[in-house]
Amino acid sequence: MSIADLLPAEAPLVVPVALEGRRYDIHIGRDGLGRAGALIAGIAPGARAAIVTDETVAGLHAARLEAGLAQYGIAATRITIPPGEASKSYARFAEVCDALLAAKIERSDLVIAFGGGVVGDLAGFAASVLRRGVRFVQLPTSLLAQVDSSVGGKTGINSSHGKNLIGAFHQPSLVIADTALLDTLSEREFKAGYAEVVKYGLIDDPAFFDWCEANWHRVIAGGPERDHAVAVSCRAKAAIVARDEREEGDRALLNLGHTFAHALERLTGYDSARLVHGEAVAIGLALAFRFSQRLGLCPGQDALRVARHLDHVGLPSRLQQVPGGTGSAQEIVAAMAQDKKVKRGALTFILARGIGQSFIAPGVAADDVLAFVTDELKG
Repeated sequence: MSIADLLPAEAPLVVPVALEGRRYDIHIGRDGLGRAGALIAGIAPGARAAIVTDETVAGLHAARLEAGLAQYGIAATRITIPPGEASKSYARFAEVCDALLAAKIERSDLVIAFGGGVVGDLAGFAASVLRRGVRFVQLPTSLLAQVDSSVGGKTGINSSHGKNLIGAFHQPSLVIADTALLDTLSEREFKAGYAEVVKYGLIDDPAFFDWCEANWHRVIAGGPERDHAVAVSCRAKAAIVARDEREEGDRALLNLGHTFAHALERLTGYDSARLVHGEAVAIGLALAFRFSQRLGLCPGQDALRVARHLDHVGLPSRLQQVPGGTGSAQEIVAAMAQDKKVKRGALTFILARGIGQSFIAPGVAADDVLAFVTDELKG
């Protein structure tokens, strides 16, 4: 029986992340923002809060969050950053830390990450080091953040050497995934987040991939299928994180497609006008399955099925679809060399024997990757 079979479509619901001594809940459903004050007061009565958000989310939703917190006696300071991947920088990290100190956030207080994956990663990393660690709450506003980056405690910023290379594991105390907030996303941003949804079916739940093929239109349209997709994804990630919090084992499976994706993001300069993270992941997923096919691991029909589904959704699946290009095959492979999964200079990939049959493949030969990427660039 798959994870998808175990979850009801109705929302709201609560998905626990069962870490020993640090259990927390993911609250999923529409109007999570309206319940945020009560939920946050429930875990930190009388605390002060600092809301880290970006300019876009602040304009749409911050006043409502602040009013809800005030209703339950939680005084909040707002810290606003520019939207986009470029904010995951040393300079912005220092600004946020200084702003948190200026707001007199103490170890008994809370940092609230209110935004997409960039805000969650940056605010979570700041919380991990502020006064040697303060609690934080994830209130993700993008589909990508709700199903992936807000859960599991990975926080960090980017370097000129690569993505997310500076960071820490710092688990949130609470995650509130208000699926109604996704109504304000652009079509491009929503579809980019969908790449992280379909990833869970490709890892180890072929029945969920079947469900995605049949229901992706409804997920985008926003009925109960959307809540169901978020819940299935969160339940899948929570189960993996509970088994392997610090990516010493099968948590690495969550990086399916990401070795390619992170290299593409680096080569495009983290320019969201050209490529956003979910689009890079979509290309990475298709490449991971075609590379698996090339190595004789995965049936060609499965690789084709993955690419066709991404194409139907309106996501890219080929290197040629990156605006402005990706650089040479040598440049792509060189960008992979800074991936966090590199061990003693050897590349580690997440490959697949078929849909729902992904596995960790350490020590993949760089020459094999180079030959594959060279052919992919030829089209």
